[in-house]
Amino acid sequence: GKIEWLATVLVPSIGIGLILLLPFIDRSQDRYYAKRAMPLGIMFIMVLDIVILTLISNISTVPQDEWTILEKLSAWLQPYVGLVIPGVVMVAVIVLAKFFKNTSWQLIAWITGVGSILMIALTIAILAFAPPSEVVETEVAETLVDQIFAGQDLYALHCVECHGDDGKVAVIEGVEGLEGKSISPINSRDVLYTVNDASMAEIIAYGRPDSGMPPFGKMYNPEGLSKSEIDNIVIFMRYMWDDRFELPAEALKPLFPPLADGEVPSYDVHIAPIVKRYCISCHRAGKDNNEYLMTTYEEILTTGDNKEKNIIAGSPESYFLQVIQGHAIMDPANPNEELIGVMPPKTTLKPNVIDAFVRWILSGMPRTAEEAAALFIPPLMEPTPTPAP
Repeated sequence: GKIEWLATVLVPSIGIGLILLLPFIDRSQDRYYAKRAMPLGIMFIMVLDIVILTLISNISTVPQDEWTILEKLSAWLQPYVGLVIPGVVMVAVIVLAKFFKNTSWQLIAWITGVGSILMIALTIAILAFAPPSEVVETEVAETLVDQIFAGQDLYALHCVECHGDDGKVAVIEGVEGLEGKSISPINSRDVLYTVNDASMAEIIAYGRPDSGMPPFGKMYNPEGLSKSEIDNIVIFMRYMWDDRFELPAEALKPLFPPLADGEVPSYDVHIAPIVKRYCISCHRAGKDNNEYLMTTYEEILTTGDNKEKNIIAGSPESYFLQVIQGHAIMDPANPNEELIGVMPPKTTLKPNVIDAFVRWILSGMPRTAEEAAALFIPPLMEPTPTPAP
């Protein structure tokens, strides 16, 4: 991406410039090919270079510290094949035709031919030495309900941190570099009624630098969102917040199965969907989160600057339970300073979500449904007196 301008600006500019200048450089009235060696040679090299640059642009990239010797050689040869050799050939052809007018067309043809063969040979080497392309299979949501759920998961991962789980946030809080930034609530009619789907997808893909929103499209980040993923986010926003769209009944299912009296939630069935919806947007690698990660069961229990106190089995004093119930953790060394703020910082979790977390931690954080079922405590049934006959 850093040298994208070479292919999008520099090379096309050189080509267009040569096309515009050729009539002034070569003023011969002859149309016999042998007497038009210079323009034919330049055009041939340019077309060949376009094909080669197209092939090279398709090569997979890997971090430099993971390169093998052959992959380093492949990367080293690319600028020579795409820029240096064709540039030298075109300069040589122009100089011979312009300043050595008695030069035979065979010499120009030989220079063009040798340069072309060298470019083709090195291109074959580059493609042979390049890292193999990884085939990644992605599951594509086909039905509308699947697209809504897929968009909801992607929104929870990439958007909740700034916009909140309901899209109502107007002032960003708790995001480094954007603290106090005013934004338009994306669930409002002002946004949903005035921005069409294509424009909304472009905003997600290209970002809004003036508003602090980074781009999420693959053109800026190889690990970014694909077009179908961006479309799923747009579909989710439309059907969840736009009152002109009717949400399908199948999409109204609860986030996790309701808990009966005495039932113990498990991570796999109850907690994982909650974390995915409300927590993972901030609590993953690369975010400002006191090193507390929540992408896996193990991370929830063992990471963080305060991992000994974040989650304590059977203890209501766990930091996690306190902050989700609206009680910030103060720094023991400085009681007037917050160590951990209320979570989530912009919204309040629903009572059933808080109840699930409380039951889970107080019951020892069971992972599987089987482990949770073993801890189930059936509610005591009060005896009903039998009326006297």
